[in-house]
Amino acid sequence: MYNHKTLKDLTMKDNFMFGAVMSIEENCIGFLEMVLGFKIERVVISQEKSLVYHPEYRGVRLDIYVKDEHHTHYNVEMQVKKRENLGKRSRYYHSQIDMECLTQGAAYDELPNTFVIFVCDFDPFDRELYCYTFRSECQEDPSVELQDGCSTIFLSTAGKNFKDVPTELVKFLRFIASDLEGSKANFEDPYVEQLQNSVNKIKSDREMGERYMIFEEMLREERQEGLEAGRKEGQLKAKREAVIEVLGELGMIPERLVLQMESVEDFEILRALLKLAAKADSIDAFEESAAEFFL
Repeated sequence: MYNHKTLKDLTMKDNFMFGAVMSIEENCIGFLEMVLGFKIERVVISQEKSLVYHPEYRGVRLDIYVKDEHHTHYNVEMQVKKRENLGKRSRYYHSQIDMECLTQGAAYDELPNTFVIFVCDFDPFDRELYCYTFRSECQEDPSVELQDGCSTIFLSTAGKNFKDVPTELVKFLRFIASDLEGSKANFEDPYVEQLQNSVNKIKSDREMGERYMIFEEMLREERQEGLEAGRKEGQLKAKREAVIEVLGELGMIPERLVLQMESVEDFEILRALLKLAAKADSIDAFEESAAEFFL
């Protein structure tokens, strides 16, 4: 069952709060500088692309799309559940940025450098690292880089190599991992304190409260559509199995016929096929009478 949270219940690991906090320019710059280790003068955050529906991944997502004064593009996303397709998701984000630039008239050699960054409340690769950075390099000679301008970074709250990463990154990730009460603690870090102040302001902002209600409604609609789609597919599957079971009494069912049955998505057609299967005295007779439904 879905556990509803109010705006005041949210922490930074909640998708909406992470997106809202990182949509503030100074917070976004501070995050990117901390993770990447170089200075960024200014960023442009694409508000209209922050809240999107990704059909490829079936879900509403809050992503932070950013570009800086050097036209480097960044995509930042919070992840709380471990998924096996994060690598391909990063590939999708890189390709989306490239396609947007190309459709705006950029040549291939003008494509910007891109960073896709996932903040994970788990260890995505089970190596107990706080940070995993991926770039394309030659398998035969790792010193040879492809220089395609694409970097993918996974931050993990479950890291243990605190001596190998900046202290402020460790404190940030501990803040991300905290529950509601723990997130209010003093982490003795100015950037975390800055984020805590932003969280408090967002929670008391009436307009942000309205935006959160809209976001929650989108999520409810998404879940309802998923339940309805699952229920419909279950009914279709049961009907297909009923037809195949009846045909099984007539002999061996050809694989091509099974595949044809699995492609039928209409209840009325399946109902008609079930009647034909019940009347048929052989597989061949069924196929002949059912041919019009498989055109």
